[in-house]
Amino acid sequence: MSASNRYNRQMILPEIGEDGQYKLSKAKVLVIGAGGLGAAILPYLAAAGFGEIGIVDDDDIEISNLHRQVIYKSSAVGKSKAEEAKLMISELNPLVKVNAFAEKLSGKNAISLFQNYDIIVDATDNISIKYLINDACLLTNKPMVYGSIFRFQGQVSVFNYQNGPTYRCLYPDENNNALNCEDAGVTGISVGIIGMLQANEVLKMILGIGEVLSGKILVYNILNNEQQKYDFDKSDFKSISRESFEEKYYKSEVEEVNFESILDEINNDEILFLDVRNEEELPKINLKNQIQIPLINLENEIEKLDKNQTIYIFCQSGIRSKVAAELLQKHQFKNIKSVAGGILAMKDLIKEKTTISI
Repeated sequence: MSASNRYNRQMILPEIGEDGQYKLSKAKVLVIGAGGLGAAILPYLAAAGFGEIGIVDDDDIEISNLHRQVIYKSSAVGKSKAEEAKLMISELNPLVKVNAFAEKLSGKNAISLFQNYDIIVDATDNISIKYLINDACLLTNKPMVYGSIFRFQGQVSVFNYQNGPTYRCLYPDENNNALNCEDAGVTGISVGIIGMLQANEVLKMILGIGEVLSGKILVYNILNNEQQKYDFDKSDFKSISRESFEEKYYKSEVEEVNFESILDEINNDEILFLDVRNEEELPKINLKNQIQIPLINLENEIEKLDKNQTIYIFCQSGIRSKVAAELLQKHQFKNIKSVAGGILAMKDLIKEKTTISI
């Protein structure tokens, strides 16, 4: 089947036509994250005929992903998301070149990856990664298509488009205490709607049609089908230099540990377990050497911690604990580690191997 037959229905549109389809065929888009948002974004970009799509995700598929990450089959549980997403795209549209990067986005690979693409799509649920994407986009002069979900509400915007506002203009506070979908809960429909809205922004930018959500944030609520658009301006923040980027992001990655490997240290007086969850979050846990400081309060209460002590940080699922560890690193804490999987991974081991109540 020829390309013209494949794309006939959209090429009929005068805003696309042959010229527009040619633009799409030459476009290169990098999608960061192949989870819920990515599962909506990727098939629509591929089906529309984008020439090259890159996928960055170091996670493997879990059974709990499948209710919202609908491009994966039950038989793919345990396999690489990036590789399985590549397989899906290749089967959907073999005319698209697909590059799978089964690795974590970091300060060390972001610039080299971004330089090879026209548009960067943020399909993550990690606040610190969103700042990394924003800063790398600024250095490489690439637009960033932003999406986020909180329960039944989603947001979409486009940053750094034609020198427009950036993510930092809208969210200047890096110590945001937002929950990710694993902690807060999410429906598959929510991420599907927001992901498709993100894909639509990519399409409009490449084709040069419509009104791009630059300097605007769209907020959509699936429970009442209401949506609002809010304007925001470009702020006067200092520009990001390559030197400041490297200083911020080339530092050692936050070290993660499995709770099982440190289980015998729960009674060690020289060890501190730092719970950065909010007070109301369950399940509760009561370790001998434990303190709770919610992430949102951590910087203001940092004097409660000893910089010379070994600190294991945990949250609900292992996301906010990394943010907390990065914050402590900025304040010259050296012996800090994030507990992988958070309390969700810890609770079963505690029940199985200790007498500690939970």
